[in-house]
Amino acid sequence: MSLRYRVQRFLTHPAPLRTVVLRSLRRLLPYEFSVITSAAERPHYGYCLLQGARLARCLGHRSMSAIEFGVAAGQGLLALERHAVHVERLTGVKIDLYGFDSTYGLPQPKDYRDLPYHWQQGLFLTDREALKRRLTRATLVEGDVSETVPQFLNTTPAPIGAIFHDLDFYSSTAAAFGIFDIAEGCRLPRIFNYFDDVAGNEMVLCNEHTGELLAIQEYNACHKQQKLAQIRYFQGSVPFKWHAQVYIHHDFTHSDYCVFVSEPA
Repeated sequence: MSLRYRVQRFLTHPAPLRTVVLRSLRRLLPYEFSVITSAAERPHYGYCLLQGARLARCLGHRSMSAIEFGVAAGQGLLALERHAVHVERLTGVKIDLYGFDSTYGLPQPKDYRDLPYHWQQGLFLTDREALKRRLTRATLVEGDVSETVPQFLNTTPAPIGAIFHDLDFYSSTAAAFGIFDIAEGCRLPRIFNYFDDVAGNEMVLCNEHTGELLAIQEYNACHKQQKLAQIRYFQGSVPFKWHAQVYIHHDFTHSDYCVFVSEPA
């Protein structure tokens, strides 16, 4: 990323000075406040993990699973481990973490839907041994998601409450959506999802005809009772970029979907 672009992004940020100040103080701030104000490291990770754990607790679960699709060097998965410590302390819900990655970088783009003008084969290689030495609790699931997700469906993880999508391609993201077919007891009725590549910049040019946005659109078109929907309640707050990248997977047929979880009036 060029210095010119970094400066431009800083100057056009909706609250650059406030964000910089808060991030410098984040070790002194309450965890949830640092997440909401984007002072926390990867605040979108903390937000989805925290909200998923809260829903799990409301539904009587003592543990929850969170998944990252697209681990690359592992910075996101390591950040999830750090967030999980805070979330467990706040909610009392144990967090199990899984990272899915081929570990050999991006495959060859299949067609225009994988944005070959932006993504190249071999990007984002994973040093498996080095990453495994650094991980303290997350499980690395190695292999192509078209194979590892179907295999994972035969396991019985704690209910999935948060998923972080960073596979870049349309084809890989669509394959990863197979995770929503896991047994009902292994997923919450509403799952918090973060999509890394639905915003982009003037080079990526994300749109509903390619990439992750196309995968989301096709999933919704093919599933009448399950939908991926953007959240709406950030309207009126300071607009951080990640606000528009959080979606909820709604399963209207889930036996717990209509269980009351709000505060009594």
